[in-house]
Amino acid sequence: MTMTTETLVAPAPRLRQLRTEIPGPASRALQERRTAAVAAGVSSTLPAYITSASGGLLTDADGNVLIDFGSGIAVTNVGHSAPEVVDRVRKQAGWFTHTCFMVTPYEGYVEVCEALAELTPGDHAKKSVLFNSGAEAVENAVKIARAATGRQAVVVFDHAYHGRTNLTMALTAKSVPYKHGFGPFAPEVYRVPGSYPYRDGLSGPEAARIAIDRIEKQIGGDQVAAVVIEPIQGEGGFIEPAPGFLPALSQWCAANGVVFVADEVQTGFCRTGDWFASSREGVVPDLIATAKGIAAGLPLSAVTGRAELLDAVGPGGLGGTYGGNPIACAAALGSIETMRSSDLASSARRVEEVVLPRLRALAAETGVIGDVRGRGAMLAAEFVRPGTSEPDADLTKRVAAACHALGVVVLTCGTDGNVIRLLPPLSLSNELLDEGLSVLEHAVRTEVRK
Repeated sequence: MTMTTETLVAPAPRLRQLRTEIPGPASRALQERRTAAVAAGVSSTLPAYITSASGGLLTDADGNVLIDFGSGIAVTNVGHSAPEVVDRVRKQAGWFTHTCFMVTPYEGYVEVCEALAELTPGDHAKKSVLFNSGAEAVENAVKIARAATGRQAVVVFDHAYHGRTNLTMALTAKSVPYKHGFGPFAPEVYRVPGSYPYRDGLSGPEAARIAIDRIEKQIGGDQVAAVVIEPIQGEGGFIEPAPGFLPALSQWCAANGVVFVADEVQTGFCRTGDWFASSREGVVPDLIATAKGIAAGLPLSAVTGRAELLDAVGPGGLGGTYGGNPIACAAALGSIETMRSSDLASSARRVEEVVLPRLRALAAETGVIGDVRGRGAMLAAEFVRPGTSEPDADLTKRVAAACHALGVVVLTCGTDGNVIRLLPPLSLSNELLDEGLSVLEHAVRTEVRK
């Protein structure tokens, strides 16, 4: 039989497998090379070096197969190596890899913008511009809002995370590791309280009144170009605002000529059980920043919104050499097609139905989880000291490390570092979801007994 490349590829694993400790000797050897060659400022949650991935599983250099509850931070929503994505990327790479859309354009860029106009909330005329990263998308949303309104002030919220560029560092709340030592930061950025039901005990409208009062008294509504908010805060702790908070802010923005910007970089593309998290309460943002799940791992981001806002910036005012790269656009089109054909929004809701009851039961059993929250496949447990609401970052870190040692990739987050967040691929099988949760439960019980 003639051997082809395809016949030489080993079948993708279907179960978690531990062949060595994690990280194993091959990964440790790679880590030594990394230490000599890679900047120390780049860190990794789990230094198990990945050689292949499929669906919801990662295979490392030692042959260990890990269950992925991180999805590359909410990127591989359609799963690793999704066939439609891989097929489109291969074809596009064979045709051409780059021309720069600002020099000689191509259809893929236009197709992505057309899809975004269709999928994002609202039936108004929309346009988009494509970039490479979430931070670029958020930063350009601010640029667009300032150009359209002629104002400068930007309002953001406690616990927000919006990126690592100079402007988005100013928008981001947490100092270490994202801002410490990197100032001075961009001016005309103002932070106000958000909605954190577990800790503030306020209804959505009550929290919104406090935020709006702060804006009006300390900034002035007629000075604000944009309010920028994550519909569910990501790095800040997977904080879902109380019902009514987002609609009240959106209504205030509309009444005051302020551009309402939804940072859906982490929440977008079916992650929360809807195509976009803003839709849950009927909020229609003026601008939406997207990235992560849009292209299944290839660098692509977008700002989508009201056509008149996008067109407020003159020719040449928006763009970038690699923005909307043709291969990334092909990946996005494959990813969107997979989400549609497989109804991954429903799959995310299935994940929620399985995970939340088990996390709540674990919270009741152990007494160290103060809050269980989230939507779809964007779920979290906030760890506290028993009998209090005091954050327990040490226990959180130990639980995450125990999961990693047992072959389940989980991530931590939160301003206090006391939240474990779960972001499995939306296509993850019930079998792997159950096994990964069992490992997490075992890790919590074991660490609590220590």
